[in-house]
Amino acid sequence: MDLQESIAIVRNRIAAAAAKSGQSVSDITLVAVSKTVDSETVRQAYELGISDFGENRVQELTHKIDQFPQANWHFIGRLQTNKVKDVVGKVALIHSLDRWNLAERLNRRGLQQGVTVPCLVQVNVAGEEQKAGINPDEVESFLESLGQLEALRIYGLMTMAPILDQGEKARPVFKELYQIKEKVSKNRYNSVSLRYLSMGMSQDYEVAIEEGANIVRVGSAIFHPE
Repeated sequence: MDLQESIAIVRNRIAAAAAKSGQSVSDITLVAVSKTVDSETVRQAYELGISDFGENRVQELTHKIDQFPQANWHFIGRLQTNKVKDVVGKVALIHSLDRWNLAERLNRRGLQQGVTVPCLVQVNVAGEEQKAGINPDEVESFLESLGQLEALRIYGLMTMAPILDQGEKARPVFKELYQIKEKVSKNRYNSVSLRYLSMGMSQDYEVAIEEGANIVRVGSAIFHPE
């Protein structure tokens, strides 16, 4: 299967899941996770209509941004505070704001550069010890605290479901994050607009969309289809 075909299959499945969930397919952002592919493959994907790419390593991210500044780049991995300077001002969205000291560092860098820093708050819905993210019961207080950081802009929530043999088994995780978003959206926070739910990867993005995701992070289904 070539890249054009795999992209078409993913887009068709996104459209079907969107229709099932009552969402408009135009409201769903496909982030192609390019961490396993070279720059030439990124170029091909961009020419085939992929505009958003995700990386989880800062060095690889900055390398590809330099080559493809016209694309929208997302940082989707755990961000170390000493790498903040390499990310702020360069990415469309940071998906993995998961702790207060990172928020402070991002804010400080944003103020220094005179830019706002677009983020999603990562929530560890599944409660996996090896996964980053704040606890679900801390989301409201965390959003309240983030409101005092002038450079941050919080655009939604992100979670990672456990890697399961069937995407359907991840549904409760996605359903819970949607419920959290609905609950906290009733409150008012400074610099918070919960417009995005980033959840779902290659093995479960259709289920995630059915449960309200409007950003999906798909890598292997695009670049390494079976």
